[in-house]
Amino acid sequence: MKKIFLGISVVLTGILLAACGSVDNLSNDTINSGSSKAKTQLTGQTNASYYQGVIKNGRYQTSKSRGVSVQQESNQFNIKGFENGLLNISKKEFSTKKYVFQEGQYLSTDRVENWLGRKSKSNPTGLNPKKSKSTNPNTRTPVYLSQISEQDFMTRNGKSLSLQGMTIGLAINSVDYYKKKQYGPTYETHISNAEISREGKKIAGQVLQRLRKNKKLKNIPIVIALYKQASDDSLVGGNFFAYSTNNKGSNSIDKWTKVKQKNYVFPLQSNKKGPSQNDEDSFDNFKSQVQTFFPNLSGVTAQAQYTDGALNGMNINITTQFYSQTEIISFTQYIQSAAQKYLPANAPIDITVQSTEGIQSFLSRKENEKKFSAHIFNSY
Repeated sequence: MKKIFLGISVVLTGILLAACGSVDNLSNDTINSGSSKAKTQLTGQTNASYYQGVIKNGRYQTSKSRGVSVQQESNQFNIKGFENGLLNISKKEFSTKKYVFQEGQYLSTDRVENWLGRKSKSNPTGLNPKKSKSTNPNTRTPVYLSQISEQDFMTRNGKSLSLQGMTIGLAINSVDYYKKKQYGPTYETHISNAEISREGKKIAGQVLQRLRKNKKLKNIPIVIALYKQASDDSLVGGNFFAYSTNNKGSNSIDKWTKVKQKNYVFPLQSNKKGPSQNDEDSFDNFKSQVQTFFPNLSGVTAQAQYTDGALNGMNINITTQFYSQTEIISFTQYIQSAAQKYLPANAPIDITVQSTEGIQSFLSRKENEKKFSAHIFNSY
């Protein structure tokens, strides 16, 4: 069942991977190490919310278990939500001002593949339960653990970087998809929230104990975060629901911090209720204004994320068909005005305008800013 897929790279967000190594003047963009052959370059920071990364010998150093999953992910929102959300949890414990980011260098592809497998005689380290004889969706033992992600955090110590912390993300299925026979139909086993929490925390304890057996990981803080994956047909990704910070030398998890996070798709389905009627009305008014202005719209939808009932951010997608560059310019300018007037204030919002030919324009407003910036894509 195991397959390797190309994960969503966090390079584009300015989080280039760092490698442990000797460095000289860390205040410079380009740094020479003690060896003339080994050069380490700091990426710099586009803003304080991103970690500074390190490129070693001019090469991007990817994770040693990059892209490993129990099965090919068909919901790309899960991948993005898992990676971005894990980074946000890391920032709670490892400040972007103090730490340098390094993608996972301690969990290899082979090890993660074995851990993601079912436990068996041939795979004693499997973190998923043994396969049951039953193939009934309601009585079979599902695969709980779907993804493992490792993030390493370094600090500067004189002329070197040293590992000072680690975050591990564990993605737990809410629906386990399986086949009773090869090339047969796909069946679903739905997993309750209580079961997701129970099994996720159980697996987390096992992972922590295994990590501590590595001498290099024995005396560093290790954060373990649990993510509930959305179903394959969901229009939004899953969400983190708990994380634990384990201090130096701790081999067991004694305390969990709850994460009250949930994702929504606007407009909401008639049978669903969101956390804020004001936000729903704001989006509906914006959508109505946009659809009135331009006749050839295929759809206006939004992904919205809430933590503790407060809006974290919103990604709006507008799909349409343009016939001229002047239409794109006029439409984008109108959206900029309507967004500022109707959409919820203070929260970060991204708006993507696209057609069958690709992205036509992009608008964005950061947290607590009043005005939207806009960019129209031209061709020559």
